[in-house]
Amino acid sequence: RREGWTQEAKIAGHKVYLRTGEYPDGTLGEVFIDIAKEGATLKGVLGCFAIAVSKGLQYGVPLEEFVDTFTFQTFEPRGMVEGHENIKMSNSIVDYVFRALGLEYLNRTDIVQNPPEESPSVPVQESPSVPVQESPSGPVKDSPSAPVEEITEPVVKTQEIDSTSSSKTTEVSNEVKEVQFVTKVKEVEALDTTEATSNSVTTVQEVLSDMMGDAPACPDCGHITIRNGSCYKCLNCGNSLGCS
Repeated sequence: RREGWTQEAKIAGHKVYLRTGEYPDGTLGEVFIDIAKEGATLKGVLGCFAIAVSKGLQYGVPLEEFVDTFTFQTFEPRGMVEGHENIKMSNSIVDYVFRALGLEYLNRTDIVQNPPEESPSVPVQESPSVPVQESPSGPVKDSPSAPVEEITEPVVKTQEIDSTSSSKTTEVSNEVKEVQFVTKVKEVEALDTTEATSNSVTTVQEVLSDMMGDAPACPDCGHITIRNGSCYKCLNCGNSLGCS
């Protein structure tokens, strides 16, 4: 018997059944895709597509390559997803299938609308400390003392330094330290300005990618929508896709 994972969902009113087969180590080995419409052309096309993907997995194509290629593919039927707690909107049946596979087998939380919460960390139990046994103390024998040689300490002669020359040296060193401090302050200010600019650009790019990365087109005007909570909203005509 082969282990696997089964998922049933409804995409824009169409029931989709996803079944997988796994190797003994838990990696994905085959995929089965089915819909609840006997005799439909889409049912046969999805079955053949699942066979092709399974052949690719068995011949060494990584699952991550399939996920990056087939997510965000847009065609009908598409829309709201029912039956999956993490995926609430899909652009097509193929898009939904590889979002689900990427989340289940690759932990790709960046392609789902409602990422799963991280499981709480399990506290690590400390091993009980083992008492250290002291070795029995025995009588200590005195070792024969060696003759001690007298060591004469060398006498260090100090030379007097002119007070005027030492004060001049101190003043010059203080001036050098002040110049070095001002230079370092200017360098730190320049680095802070550059880092703040790069961080602001990165933040804007992340917000735009989160709002429009997987946004479908508006069915009324064709304008690309933006994310509005767990749904999507069109800024051109004001249409809302499903929930707000």
